[in-house]
Amino acid sequence: MPNLQTQTVTDRLPPPCFLMDNMDHTRAFIKDVRRIVIKVGTAVVTRSDGRLALGRLGALCEQIKELNSKRYEVILVTSGAVGLGRQRLRYRKLVNSSIADLQKPPVELDGKACAAVGQNSLIALYDQLFGQLDMTSAQVMVTDNDFHYHELRKQLSETVQSLVEMRVIPIFNENDAISTRRAPYEDSSGIFWDNDSLAALLALELKADLLILLSDVDGLYSGPPNDPQSRLIDTYIKERHEDEITFGDISRVGRGGMTAKVKAAINAAEAGIPVVITSGYPAGNIMRVMEGERIGTLFHRDSHLWASFTEVGARDMAVAARESSRRLQAIPSGNRRKILLKIADALEASQKVIISENEADVAAAEAAGYAKALISRLTLTSQKISSLAKSIRVLADMEDPIGQILKKTELADGLILEKRSCPLGVLLIIFESRPDALVQISSLAIRSGNGLLLKGGKEAKRSNAILHKVITEAIPESIGQKLIGLITSRDEIPDLLKLDDVIDLIIPRGSNKLVSEIKEATKIPVLGHSDGICHLYVDKSASIDMARRIILDAKVDYPAACNAMETLLVHKDLVDGNGLNQLVTALQEAGVTLYGGPRACPVLDIPQASTFHQEYTSMACTVEIVDSVYEAINHINKHGSSHTDCIIAEDKEVVEAFLGQVDSAAVFHNASTRFCDGARFGLGAEVGISTSRIHARGPVGVEGLLTTRWILRGSGQVVDGDRGVTYTHKDLPVVP
Repeated sequence: MPNLQTQTVTDRLPPPCFLMDNMDHTRAFIKDVRRIVIKVGTAVVTRSDGRLALGRLGALCEQIKELNSKRYEVILVTSGAVGLGRQRLRYRKLVNSSIADLQKPPVELDGKACAAVGQNSLIALYDQLFGQLDMTSAQVMVTDNDFHYHELRKQLSETVQSLVEMRVIPIFNENDAISTRRAPYEDSSGIFWDNDSLAALLALELKADLLILLSDVDGLYSGPPNDPQSRLIDTYIKERHEDEITFGDISRVGRGGMTAKVKAAINAAEAGIPVVITSGYPAGNIMRVMEGERIGTLFHRDSHLWASFTEVGARDMAVAARESSRRLQAIPSGNRRKILLKIADALEASQKVIISENEADVAAAEAAGYAKALISRLTLTSQKISSLAKSIRVLADMEDPIGQILKKTELADGLILEKRSCPLGVLLIIFESRPDALVQISSLAIRSGNGLLLKGGKEAKRSNAILHKVITEAIPESIGQKLIGLITSRDEIPDLLKLDDVIDLIIPRGSNKLVSEIKEATKIPVLGHSDGICHLYVDKSASIDMARRIILDAKVDYPAACNAMETLLVHKDLVDGNGLNQLVTALQEAGVTLYGGPRACPVLDIPQASTFHQEYTSMACTVEIVDSVYEAINHINKHGSSHTDCIIAEDKEVVEAFLGQVDSAAVFHNASTRFCDGARFGLGAEVGISTSRIHARGPVGVEGLLTTRWILRGSGQVVDGDRGVTYTHKDLPVVP
């Protein structure tokens, strides 16, 4: 067995940061921010037709109001006066023009006149918007000369200090109407040369703690934002990015676009003021910055110390996984099978050390006071390891899923089209507390020919590390140790979530909060389920003895599992017939705590559930009484999570109505919800359970990690306007 080093990303700076924590190390300075300079660009202030973007301005003012209420000192630098004035003067000129005037070549309007007209309207609007929010704003117009003399600068600082102490919002703009600059958008001389550099200068002069530059793009990209190869840079590091960045066109309305913003940001950052460039289009981006989210591009004097934390390392890991996966796909099917069998043997041979590392994780979790449900999912036993090895062998003996011909069609004589299965590419799996998931996911990735990046919970750190080591050591050097990357620091996750060009699918396995946060933070497709609110409906036609066995298994067998029963629905006729009491008594004797819906509480004398949308993951469940199977169906579709739901009944008409109308990934009849599992379904293993309606649904095995591609074989045919082709579109037999 080759002794390969595992590919990991380790914690490099204490304290450890956790997934989706808003305050990671690169944005930790936010907690000390008090005074903020916000610069809003012309492209944000105005629409493409030159008119004011009232919705964006309203959202801007609302965010400033919120910051102001939280005792932040906010100073606003706004562009837009020249563009707005130009739009108004063009209209005025049109109104006052004769027919003869309209036939003359258009003359460009004087920029200074545009600035004078536009400034009046712009400030009037800000005053009105802030007034609606019970706030006061103040206009402060400046030119280069105001910064040449110490006394003027001192007076400016004192005026601003007085305003912010009274919680008034100072609104700065260059006084273009009297500026000595030749034209507002052409001359880059002077102490400042546009509102970006003015904002940086004011941040320094007024001793701001943060400068936010709002643009019409998400931040600084490595190239033009509309270039698919460009990537958003999370943290600007001069040594790395200075020669890498290619700027696109200047702003549609401003003086220099992103080039000007970056220059201003670098100058401010080098002077000790952190800068974030982000989009001013989304309504809440300023608040997201202030909450420490990694949006936009950060410029910071200490960014070079964070070089190892940037998206470059994450990208390298994803690219390496893709390259290794392509080598894996290229080898014969039998060789992939041998890798899986080798992993199964290695797990059993390493059982002692795996359990030892896992026991250390369990002890630490117990000492930390983790819930019993989590500790149950965390624990590995000899039986569980043997079961994992058995599942891998089942997977290895399955038919090779890669390259299967799913459909074969004769398009025309001698023109044959095939639809074939192929791997998705690179998968990012984020899972909590279950180290056995690492084994299942890794084996499925190998069987399906995919590259894999894994991030487990910190509570299973040692277990995940040893399992990853055992698995990767069984992978031949010709494939590469980087086929499966283990991420051990949550600091890397935000960067990975941005790599939609190299990561093809994210599968989160964990809490509703985990899944929701990941979906909100990435453009990469996400496959998973948010909750496991599984229902079991007992119809009046059910066998009570059968119902008792199924209910106890569904709730008690493994209450922490996502396929455990969380809500029991019982037909009203079973109340009088003592059937309900038998079922409830069985649950209570098994140690299950019961909560009721409005109808069940008075009948059973149990506490009322706070909500029907409740996943207990413990020895507790909700009980409710319904009038019919149709009421049960409506309840499940309204309050369920589309995971797994079951009916216990003998009435065939009722059963078919339930199976046909409950909109869940798995719907059962007379069987425990605990059967919803990849291994039990014969998939060999599962990467998770999906409640999505696109792509895979239910337990996701090998097939859920595949997509398709088309292979066309011809003999020199050309389209030529379809004149030379006679289409037959004849289905052909698929021969194994």
